[in-house]
Amino acid sequence: MPDAHVLLERDGVRLTLDGAVAHITLCNGAKRNAQSPALWRALAEAGRLLPGSVRVAVLRGEGVSFSAGLDRRAFTPEGFEGEPSFLDLARGSEQQLDAAVAGFQEAFTWWRRTDLITVAAVQGHAIGAGFQLALACDMRVCADDVQFAMRETSLGLVPDLTGTKPLVELVGYGRAIEICVTGRFVRAEEAASCGLANVVVPAAELDATVDDLVAAVLAAPRDAVIETKALLRSALGASEEAQRAAERAAQGRRLRDLAGVGE
Repeated sequence: MPDAHVLLERDGVRLTLDGAVAHITLCNGAKRNAQSPALWRALAEAGRLLPGSVRVAVLRGEGVSFSAGLDRRAFTPEGFEGEPSFLDLARGSEQQLDAAVAGFQEAFTWWRRTDLITVAAVQGHAIGAGFQLALACDMRVCADDVQFAMRETSLGLVPDLTGTKPLVELVGYGRAIEICVTGRFVRAEEAASCGLANVVVPAAELDATVDDLVAAVLAAPRDAVIETKALLRSALGASEEAQRAAERAAQGRRLRDLAGVGE
């Protein structure tokens, strides 16, 4: 990325721009990109900083693991320096706790914007919050050493960082509940066969495969990509009649635009 420039680098997150592509990197590989409230705030800010010219956002984790999940210091009485611990949050009011978790979730929601295609490049461990961050993206390109796991239940918790809906949509309810309540690892072959991974490649080929995918996305007209993502996302909850109507409306907009008679 010789022409890339850095827009943000703090709290374990780096955002760089390279033309129409944003690269968001979890950059604390020494700690396997363990997550914290500060990291989530930085991720949310990265989403807000993206200029309108960005078409694709690529998420990576430096080092051997994409993200090993939540930093366990969150559950100690001390927590993180300058932050209320999770134990402190638990002692607050229901409204305070709800607001805190809603704030954490902001790091995981902007990846679903219809004006972006988002791709996670996942290697090594993607556990808990790391798994849910990969699930937040439209597509996952995985190295053959990938290991997904949802470990929240083993800690007496639930997956609360927006991962439950995409997990069920991708693998179905039966497999999703089994993955979550057992906390077992989902490795590369299973991830590919059940839909968690769009493609699995040798680790040495991960970056090149992502680059090829990004180039293919950028080759398509932007407005058509935006309309298509919106249609596919609405299909998950729409009736057949409503989806047919949405397709007609979207195609009408595209045809008028191509004919030069759009608004």
